[in-house]
Amino acid sequence: MRVAAFSELTGPDGVSIIDRPTPDPGPREAVVDVEACAINRHDLWILEGDSAMVETDDLPFVSGLDVAGTVRAVGEGVTGVREGDRVVLCPNETCGTCRYCREGPENLCENFSLYHGGLAEVARVRGDRLVTLPDDIETTAAAALPTAYTTAYHMLRRVEAGPADLVFVPGATGGVGVAGVQLAATFGAHSVGTSSSREKLDRLESLGLDHAIESTDPDEIRDAVADIGPVDGVLNHLGGAYTQVGLDVLRRGGRMAVCGRTAGGTSEVDIPDLFLGHKRVVGSTMGTQGDLERLVGLVADGALVPEVDGTYPLEETGAAFAAMQDRESVGKLVVTP
Repeated sequence: MRVAAFSELTGPDGVSIIDRPTPDPGPREAVVDVEACAINRHDLWILEGDSAMVETDDLPFVSGLDVAGTVRAVGEGVTGVREGDRVVLCPNETCGTCRYCREGPENLCENFSLYHGGLAEVARVRGDRLVTLPDDIETTAAAALPTAYTTAYHMLRRVEAGPADLVFVPGATGGVGVAGVQLAATFGAHSVGTSSSREKLDRLESLGLDHAIESTDPDEIRDAVADIGPVDGVLNHLGGAYTQVGLDVLRRGGRMAVCGRTAGGTSEVDIPDLFLGHKRVVGSTMGTQGDLERLVGLVADGALVPEVDGTYPLEETGAAFAAMQDRESVGKLVVTP
């Protein structure tokens, strides 16, 4: 089988197409013919050498979390899926024995990790992490769900977003941002989103964005959001200076979920404003398999259409990462082996 491997941690030019043996499933494993695999900022950080989880000794490394396709074979002990099933993978890897695996939610697992290996023609995965797909959901759309949409869905739950709430999404044109805007609308909430591109904001408005702010300047954004009204929840996948911006626009008792560091791994926070305003900041990583199952249901019901900006054959995986690096896209980029 062919794989798009990271042969050098130098960015998009470090992707090479190489051959590897087609795997067989072991106990409790399944082998999936990969029809689509979305890429994420997580993959790009690895490819750029900005992730501690992959060293040069690990190369060539096959990334790719968001696998969708058809089950080729199952190993002993797999009961939830069978050969021929159309599936999407929940990429959560958990120990199954710690307190948080026992009591939930699973993404609090003390040994939480993520699956890698989807940028390939065939992937070997845990059988119990596969979610079956209804016939009317395309695998390209399904591959958009596991990381970006599950993360945004879980963040909206963490900020307790509900009907008529105002949700602020800084940097709303990336994968998690677009998902947050779309899902806020399905929750009956209103959204405020930012981008440096008027064209991207126009696309977001067609996906349900209520208030568009064309700026990347924290002070301008703060003032523009304040003119719209107090915010009930913030979906912060940027970090950096945007954490304090989010706190500034939150109402008393408002809630912010943080899931990323695209704009910086540290933030300075006005502590008196935090405690005097009874504001809450919570970390949020991925979501649960139950969250993914609910998202599949929303897509099947027609309540959600995942936004896919572009698809790329396996041999153009490097070009997909270049497009992500250049911030050209709105929504997900999907490799289709």
